[in-house]
Amino acid sequence: MGDLITQTVEGRLFRADTALFDRVGRSNGSPEAKAAAIADLARFNALYMIARAGSGHIGSTFSSLDIVAWLHLEAMAGDGLPDGDLYFSSKGHDSPGLYAVMIGLGRLPEASLDLLRRLDGLPGHPDIDTPGIVTNTGSLGMGISKAKGIALADRILGRDRRVYVLTGDGELQEGQIWESLPSAVNQGLDRVTVIVDHNKLQSDSLVARTSDLGDLPAKFAAFGWHVQRVDGHDMAAIGAALANARAETARPSVIVADTVKGKGVSFMEHTAMADDQLYYRYHSGAPSADDYRRAADEIWDRVLSRLGELGITDASPVSIDTGASAPAAAAAGPRERMIDSYSATLLACAERDRRIVALDADLILDTGLIPFRDRFPERFVECGIAEQDMVSQACGLAIAGMLPVANSFACFLTPRANEQIYNAATERRKIVYMGSLAGLIPAGPGHSHQGTRDIAVMGSMPHMTVVEPGFAAECEALTRWCLEDNPAGAYIRLCPLPVERGFDVPAGYSLRPGQGTTLREGSDTVLFAYGPIFLAEALKAAALCAEAGGPSVRVVDLPWLNSVDPDWLAESVAGHDDVFVLDNHFPLGGLGGHLGLLLGALPAPPRLHHFAVEGVPACGRNDEVLARHRLDAGSLAARIRAGLG
Repeated sequence: MGDLITQTVEGRLFRADTALFDRVGRSNGSPEAKAAAIADLARFNALYMIARAGSGHIGSTFSSLDIVAWLHLEAMAGDGLPDGDLYFSSKGHDSPGLYAVMIGLGRLPEASLDLLRRLDGLPGHPDIDTPGIVTNTGSLGMGISKAKGIALADRILGRDRRVYVLTGDGELQEGQIWESLPSAVNQGLDRVTVIVDHNKLQSDSLVARTSDLGDLPAKFAAFGWHVQRVDGHDMAAIGAALANARAETARPSVIVADTVKGKGVSFMEHTAMADDQLYYRYHSGAPSADDYRRAADEIWDRVLSRLGELGITDASPVSIDTGASAPAAAAAGPRERMIDSYSATLLACAERDRRIVALDADLILDTGLIPFRDRFPERFVECGIAEQDMVSQACGLAIAGMLPVANSFACFLTPRANEQIYNAATERRKIVYMGSLAGLIPAGPGHSHQGTRDIAVMGSMPHMTVVEPGFAAECEALTRWCLEDNPAGAYIRLCPLPVERGFDVPAGYSLRPGQGTTLREGSDTVLFAYGPIFLAEALKAAALCAEAGGPSVRVVDLPWLNSVDPDWLAESVAGHDDVFVLDNHFPLGGLGGHLGLLLGALPAPPRLHHFAVEGVPACGRNDEVLARHRLDAGSLAARIRAGLG
């Protein structure tokens, strides 16, 4: 995924103002010429937005922008009106391009150009709290089904409008896509038009290398859809295909649009990849400062050429100075990345145990599995964007005597494959699951990618232990325990960010199942926390409490999220009237709920104060999102003092 670490491109950035979009719209050029100019202006601004935000998806934004521009300029009747035609992207990665078009057309404030992935700004993936956004996307596979529901409601209500849905081609690996196709034909939903952004790449590598789609038009045609295939960067061809779709009155339409990932910047286009290059570099994340300048120059040169054809010869971009790079602050402790520790430990265990097989769901860069794949290619399975299939394959591997390790993002693995995980658990199959991107942080991608419900899902499974390490040594120990010592299934949730460890690992540290480790001594109360982000905030909060004259807070790292030793817990809270737990999860189903049950069984239970992620997780910069949810150190210190009266 690559966009987990926000690193803004600093220095001088450039964008086009909305007045220039308006001049293009009022020019006397052909519809095709104006749409091409708008698309490139939107590319220019989307590049600015991603560079300023420090993360985003350049490749799929650029591949789809010609389609998005034509739809909003020419194809959609009543676009932006309450009963007008609707458009949404099912994949959601291309949101910067959609935002740039909407801002250019005056549908969103121009100031929004500076608010991509910022608190109360434009979310990393589409969200309905943004004006003009039809539905939340980012979780793949749902778009066509949602479009069918809208079309059915319109038919019932007598409303005549069209629904346009853009999907990715990697997204077509999701089973729901294929479930959605037959009934759309049976129901004659001719107002639904699906456009496949067929840029040939998924997250990082070629679709054909992962799960080849074969003859895509033939597959849609076999379900009875009206099918066309066009060059997705040819405005006239896009316009003709959409006109043909409107003329079809008996069945839904699909347009397979052949596109180039990164279209519009020569060195970002996937066609510029070397033959031996496995991974596409510009799927997500921010460009380097040098790449930004090269890309901006190339796009703007083409913009000037297109504007000249429209009789506009005096255009210039708006220059924005984001400031010089600040000197790096001295680190208070070593920076650790749990994925790196997990990857190294998994590899070491696999050297000793030939039964270990690693399965991936198109996230090999984010799950740390490249070393495993390179060392044990015969024991690595790339499943693509298909978590349900991956988990059932893992179950089959376990049935046949292997020890499978299934890897994906927590937000997709645990809820999407819930039934498959439960089925394997009821068979008492030993499968180790790893969910990266677990918890509230990183917050930039938005709530579709923030895994804040996975402990509840996995903690309720029979024969399943749920853990989250807070530092590298603990990650190594927990991974070894899950693979080598635990006889049943396990779920390891991991934070993917490099995090500064602001404490020393206690001398003689050893992993004790069901028990925690004191990281800071204190006499007045105890605060339980887990994971590198929240442990850091807990320790800072305890320090702030001490600086304010009390209370004295003992901080305990407790990585066992659904299997705490009750005797150890009773001893840990003895003598305290109040205890606190910090949950990187929704209130229901997290560590707080588990501790509440255990503490409630004590003869004189202490009051439990539970700090968790309340409401829909906010999208924005990590520090501002922690503060919004009152889970940053300052807020926690104040809440602890208030809780103790």
